[in-house]
Amino acid sequence: MGSFTANPLPHLRRIHRHNVETFKSQPLAELSGSLGDLGTLLPLMTALVITKSISLPSTLLFTGAANIFTGAAFGIPLPVQPMKAIAAVAIARKFTIEENAAAGIVVASLIGIFSITGLINWANRVTPVPVVKGIQVGAGLSLCLSAGSSLLSPLGWTGPWWGDSLLWALAAALFLIFTLAYPKLPYALVVFVIGIVFSLLSPHNNTVTPATGPAIPIVHPSGHDFWKATTTASLGQLPLTLLNSVIAVSALASDLFPSPPNPEAPNVTEIGVSVALVNLIGCWFGAMPACHGSGGLAGQYRFGARSGSSIIFLGSVKFLLGVIALFEPAPIVGVLSNIPKSLLGILVLAAGIELAKVGESLNTDARDLRVLDGEQSWDGKEVRELDESERRDRWSIMLVTVAGILAFRNDGVGFIAGLVWHWGIKAARRLQQTRDEGSGRPFWRSVGHQRGESTGLLRHEESDRIA
Repeated sequence: MGSFTANPLPHLRRIHRHNVETFKSQPLAELSGSLGDLGTLLPLMTALVITKSISLPSTLLFTGAANIFTGAAFGIPLPVQPMKAIAAVAIARKFTIEENAAAGIVVASLIGIFSITGLINWANRVTPVPVVKGIQVGAGLSLCLSAGSSLLSPLGWTGPWWGDSLLWALAAALFLIFTLAYPKLPYALVVFVIGIVFSLLSPHNNTVTPATGPAIPIVHPSGHDFWKATTTASLGQLPLTLLNSVIAVSALASDLFPSPPNPEAPNVTEIGVSVALVNLIGCWFGAMPACHGSGGLAGQYRFGARSGSSIIFLGSVKFLLGVIALFEPAPIVGVLSNIPKSLLGILVLAAGIELAKVGESLNTDARDLRVLDGEQSWDGKEVRELDESERRDRWSIMLVTVAGILAFRNDGVGFIAGLVWHWGIKAARRLQQTRDEGSGRPFWRSVGHQRGESTGLLRHEESDRIA
């Protein structure tokens, strides 16, 4: 059952009450959590602005409005982050603003169709939970790898500028470990403020030439723009958005924010419609293609966010900066692009670890193990017990999915690998059961007999050695 009913007003009132009460009880944690996804947002957004693939004012205004909308509608810190595959291709190929918009529009249109027709809900139902967990763990480890390769690995211990070095990364990492004992410390808020101060003190004057034309352009992609964007960027982004930004983030929201006391987590249809709306509105005005990612949700949760108030605050700040950027975008881009990579890298690393940790619950309280009552709700306690064989099978399916994602750097490959492994295990179990039934012995007795024979052999060999 989704978050919204025929009459959404009572639901929205509950969410508003939850947001207000949470912010009043822990304002610093909510403010700190709102910054948990900046390690991914800032580098990509800044690079896209520098290559003139997006409009900074439009991106800040529309993604800020999307933050406010999702915080008020869902009541959880659901992030609005760049579509990473599109951003990577756009930066590498120096996409025009029309080509970048076309890539986002194609993905959003397909996600919208999948959501409205129910295909995305069907895909969520038939996808095994170990595969979903594998996508989440793979995305978390991918974040850790990107933190090391793109943010931390170019840095030295002392230079070229002392304010952006591995020494500061080490200091930020030690501070992160310190917060394990004091989880209420607003870690992301402190690190971000330090990053802004360092950016203002930076000797590098990163001057950015704003894109010519209106601050909020009306984009008119041509047929060639749509073809180029679809064949180079959209096809790579679609499985990433479908799996990590819709299915995986819905599952993660259910794990992190069980209801009650939280509002009911959004289902895949609601998240898919949200992704479609954000892009089908903003991309026509040059905004950055955006989605809801499980990594961003894990990062914001890790740094204290527990309600929609955190991203409502973030969205308000982005919207205000967007208004300022209408008149002078260059200083904003200069400050954001000079935030030390050493600090952003640790933020990304922490978010990745937090996301990868969700694999721990695979065999304990994953959603397919929860025993629901007559009203199809979970009491937060009763779960189905697994035998040792089932535990091993589920664990191996998750690991194969993770291996596919990391080896090929593609969520779609990991997804297919996990599904093939899942159905391969089912087929092997059925074949084994059929063979044992043909021999006249139940499958469980055959396994126990084999184990008993092996155990007896080991004991006999051990007795010989003792003798």
